[in-house]
Amino acid sequence: MELIVLARNWGAIAVRGVAAILFGLLTFLVPGLTLTALVLLFGAYALLDGIFSVVAAVRRRAGDPPWWALLLEGVVGIAAGIVTFLLPGLTAVTLVYVIAAWAVVTGVLEIVAAVRLRPQVTGEWRLVLSGVLSIVFGGLLMVVPAAGALAMTLLIGAYAIVFGALLLALAYRLRRAQAELRNVPFARAA
Repeated sequence: MELIVLARNWGAIAVRGVAAILFGLLTFLVPGLTLTALVLLFGAYALLDGIFSVVAAVRRRAGDPPWWALLLEGVVGIAAGIVTFLLPGLTAVTLVYVIAAWAVVTGVLEIVAAVRLRPQVTGEWRLVLSGVLSIVFGGLLMVVPAAGALAMTLLIGAYAIVFGALLLALAYRLRRAQAELRNVPFARAA
């Protein structure tokens, strides 16, 4: 059942992937961003990512299992975005810890989602890998918070590009799964 819900919302996952890649590319194309601009760019990304996660979680039919991990991931993303916009004067170290905590929580929730999907879909390793990547990224930021704004910008950009690519790969697989499910008679009734 969870596969049906995810497959039906593959487009929201693809948009999340594209947003992550665009965010990552911007950090490489304009490395001289001020810390304030980086704060606002991160806030916009976290808010957009959170909104699309919530949309994917709540766009389900009656009787479908709840998608609590994706919903919680969305709420965390929205909260990170709102905090970022309300407090744009955060210091670089504080920003690093906000981003690190968001990445770790997101990573854990993605691994939980992948474990729940394992019996229903092949290729769930992509979601596990994106979750592990998020946790490693957050951990690195926590260990070396004073690495400097430019280094942090490039690290965030690399993370966002890889994370986005993994989400696009997952969305492609879910799109294929949706097409396959349409050909299964019992899936249409769900």
